[in-house]
Amino acid sequence: MCRIAGFISPSLNENDLIRMRDSMYRGGPDDSGLYYNKHNRVWLAHRRLAIIDLSAAGHQPMADPSGRLHLVYNGEVYNYKELRSELASLGRSFYTHSDTEVILQAYLQWGTASFNRFNGMFAFAIYDAYTNELILARDHAGIKPMYYSVQGESFYFASEVKAFKAVKPEWKQRADWKIYFLAFGHLPEPITTLEGVQHLPKGSFMVYNLNKKKYTITKYHQPKHQYSKDSVQDLLAQVREKLDYAVQRHLLSDAPIGLFLSGGIDSSLLTLIAKKYCGDQLKTLSIYFDHEKYSEKKYQDIIIKKSGAHHRSFLVTKDEFDNNLPDAITAMDQPTTDGINSYFISKYAQEYGLKAVLSGIGADELFGGYPSVKMSAWKSILQNLPSFALRSATHSSADKIKKMAYLSDHNSTNDYLFYRGLHTITSIAQILDLKESEVKFTLATLPGIAWNGEDRKEKAASIEYNMYMQNQLLRDSDFMSMWHALEIRVPYLDKDLVALVQSIPSSLRFSDVKPKYMLTEAFKDILPIEIWNRPKQGFTFPFAVWMKENEIARPISEVENKFFNQFENGKLSWARYWAVKLSGINN
Repeated sequence: MCRIAGFISPSLNENDLIRMRDSMYRGGPDDSGLYYNKHNRVWLAHRRLAIIDLSAAGHQPMADPSGRLHLVYNGEVYNYKELRSELASLGRSFYTHSDTEVILQAYLQWGTASFNRFNGMFAFAIYDAYTNELILARDHAGIKPMYYSVQGESFYFASEVKAFKAVKPEWKQRADWKIYFLAFGHLPEPITTLEGVQHLPKGSFMVYNLNKKKYTITKYHQPKHQYSKDSVQDLLAQVREKLDYAVQRHLLSDAPIGLFLSGGIDSSLLTLIAKKYCGDQLKTLSIYFDHEKYSEKKYQDIIIKKSGAHHRSFLVTKDEFDNNLPDAITAMDQPTTDGINSYFISKYAQEYGLKAVLSGIGADELFGGYPSVKMSAWKSILQNLPSFALRSATHSSADKIKKMAYLSDHNSTNDYLFYRGLHTITSIAQILDLKESEVKFTLATLPGIAWNGEDRKEKAASIEYNMYMQNQLLRDSDFMSMWHALEIRVPYLDKDLVALVQSIPSSLRFSDVKPKYMLTEAFKDILPIEIWNRPKQGFTFPFAVWMKENEIARPISEVENKFFNQFENGKLSWARYWAVKLSGINN
């Protein structure tokens, strides 16, 4: 796990590259490196967080023996040992024990076709001196970030948006980013706060031709949406097998590794599976609060006792929250109303001595753990109401009713905003002093997700997977964990497991027999009933209590004061106020 950056530019130099690279120092404190092709003005930079092959042999940028390829890489390829064996049988030689070298040799053997062979989380850049091309690639689920920008004859890429500002402090903000942020509570891909800086789409690669000064983006991973015809029992056995193998592979590490244990189904199951492979070396950590309403300690204790894990629990107090909030805001590479929870759990994981942890992200999206799957039926009914009636909902005093206004237009973006949106078009226009038509037009330009199916539950799950998980959970966990030099791994997003689950017919995948039926039923012999037969509780903090008295959270403008008063009086959620506040902080 690392941080990468680079550019192709006729005017920038080594000092510019070092500033760009070292703006992301927190994400790669173990080593750093540079590569420069003087003739073609190609610059590559790397900061290393050593997880696999901790020796100097893992130094990057890494070149193949011929000097044709130079690679900077962020992530893990979990099937690298299998690929290494296959490549060795084809005559390829290896000089390190790293997965980085496997990527180089795989590219030499199979070219861009190698990317779909990788099962992992990754974002990397390869400079090919023979073809004079720069190739960028991002993993199938978009777990690892990759940002890029084309500015005239210059091309830039990096793991974090802040790196672009570091190389060019005068880089302008995107004029409309606050519209998206107030609507979503984060910035949905491909939007960023900087003008012309965007995400490389997940499951895609870019080829930038230095001779022609042109680039192409190609989708290399195309999910197949064909229903399996296997029996229920066969599918349950496959889910068990795929997740078990995913956990085994995700535990591969030469550095200390552990698991986040929240006490919910997803992390509890990962812990119980990991026990088989870690034995007495199993390490877990969790956080808890003085506020009983937010504490899951009793559920965590059940799994700790059953797994026999070496466990550490960290108490998060209001003082701890107040003292660390400024640093958490600094850690935000992009503004988000979430992520502070990830900041704290990552902070404690680092204090525990861990360099990598397994997280349960992805399970809810794949197995229907969110309310949106059930709400999809009501959404379909509401969308049959006249448009004027839906638009009038924005004047309601209740947040949930207000969001019905988004259903007046039928697209995946508005579906998402109905399920999870913060501020309505009317509210955003008032906050930013804009016309409602301008806000509506801006939101309508967002690509959303392509959906050709008819099953409403699958569509809701797809929106959660491709929008909420993609744009909020994965991004927040990435920059908050890397701020603490920690790698977060997500076994539920193993490529083989995702493909299997997405092939399960909706009637089974989203069965109401029990929560996340295909997951809990597949492991019913090891998952305690107390864990799955309980009300769902999100991984959250007592923000609403603490923020009312936090100095940073206090309003400093008339607009903020209006929303803070509503928040303080219990008429507005903390997230909606926090979005307004962060919009001001990030000017």
